[in-house]
This record gives sequence, C-alpha cells and structure tokens, in this order.
Amino acid sequence: MAEPRAATRIRRRAEFQRVYESGTRSHGRFSTVFFLPNTLGVTRLGIAATRKLGGAVQRNRAKRLVRELFRRHPATAGFDIVVIPRLELLKASFASLEADYRSHLDRALRRRRAAR
Repeated sequence: MAEPRAATRIRRRAEFQRVYESGTRSHGRFSTVFFLPNTLGVTRLGIAATRKLGGAVQRNRAKRLVRELFRRHPATAGFDIVVIPRLELLKASFASLEADYRSHLDRALRRRRAAR
C-alpha cells in the first residue's frame, strides 16, 4: 500500500528552513531543488511557489506539475525535497520538465554517494 499523502509532504516552515539551511541546492532551467537526507524512511516533497510565478491559478498549476513529477519519478527513500518553481516551468512541455527533474535527482544521488 502506498504512503498516505500527508506523510509525503513538507508543510511546516521549520521543516522548509531546515532543508534550505542544511540541504544541497541544485539549480535547473525550470526550478531550484533542495535535497536533504532524512531519517523517516520516506521521501517528502515541499513546494515553495511564490507570487513571482503569478496569481493563484499559475501557482497552483506549478504545484500540480511538480507533484506529478514527484509521483512519476520517485527518489530513493529518505530524502526531503523542496522545489522552487520558476516562471519558465509554466511554459515548458511536460517531457522537458521530466528531463530537468530527473537531472536534479541524478545530481543529488551522485552528491550523496560522493559524500559517503
């Protein structure tokens, strides 16, 4: 059975701050992604869609796209991931978003293996 949706989300400001301060940052064409290993055994996602993206409709669309990427391409268990979408994300094809997200995941896994 899949994890409950609430268990896979980062919602509290303190959790976002911990990922920002202690995690590794990866800049991409459509987003900036922060990764931080956790001890929960489950990968959690946080999305910081600011007003720079536009109104509520644009921010909600960006969040839906990021959640779908997270759902289709799960990272290895035990990561907190925070995604900050850029305006270009709204205009991109889903295939290019997938490629960008996978490159973020690959970079994070390479950094984690190199740190061991």
